[in-house]
Amino acid sequence: MKNEPAGHSQDVATASERPGFNGWSQLEQSFFESAPPDVAVAPPPAPTFDDLGPVRPERRKTRRSTPNRAPAPLTFRFRPVSIEVWVTEVRAASFTMAYEVFHETDEGRRVYLQATTVLTPYVFASERPRRLNADEKSALETFLEPQERQSRPPRTESRHDKLGHYPVHVRFSDVDVYRHVNNVKYFEYFMEARILMTARLWKGMPEGTPEPSMVVAQTDVDYKLPILFRPEPYDAWSWISRVGDRSMTIESEICDGDTVLSRARVAMVFVDPKTARAAPPPEAYRERLLGVVG
Repeated sequence: MKNEPAGHSQDVATASERPGFNGWSQLEQSFFESAPPDVAVAPPPAPTFDDLGPVRPERRKTRRSTPNRAPAPLTFRFRPVSIEVWVTEVRAASFTMAYEVFHETDEGRRVYLQATTVLTPYVFASERPRRLNADEKSALETFLEPQERQSRPPRTESRHDKLGHYPVHVRFSDVDVYRHVNNVKYFEYFMEARILMTARLWKGMPEGTPEPSMVVAQTDVDYKLPILFRPEPYDAWSWISRVGDRSMTIESEICDGDTVLSRARVAMVFVDPKTARAAPPPEAYRERLLGVVG
């Protein structure tokens, strides 16, 4: 199975505000990913805002951004990128963080990726989200730069067929200190699922037809319920929900029986590998896509 080509963006989650999503813990849990569950059996103590010390945020010039879209490709280099983080919305039981990955150049800021994540405080003892308290709201509002919510198109009806089926085997290394699959791993599962689906879809093409090059333009992931470590696989289902002249949309979901654990929508763009610009796919491939679009 071939790896997906490096695209014009990195996958970044847009998490939904639902019970089961440990949003608040995402701020610190990446430091504990390597700890095996039988050693680190309890979540680390929740950080307090006193732990941050004096915070003097540098105020940015507010600018409009498009979640999860990358205006420029990010290629390998030894020079590190900069990441700016701020808050765009504070609600009773959640808040939204925005990110921008960029380089400062002589011509100005070169932006590679913009993204948003919705986070919610979570009480692991009761396995339920909770409301933000006054101190937390006050601290978050220090970094607040409100911006209009980006609307998302409605999801299409789920399709469970052989073409789009992928068994998700949870690896021990996928599980974090909270005994469930780390939120970042979901992107790998969805990527593996769509690679297998497109590989099946491209079978039997006319000899000599060049395989299209594709990059990821946008990814949205909704976390519904935790995925836990177990020997039996979960089921990932993917389907083509839209086909354009130079792009397509793949929707997916990971299920445990009839229970949906996570959903994703990925916009893929066909590109000319010589120019790295969007280009129509070979007609034979587009016809194949149109034949299975939902």
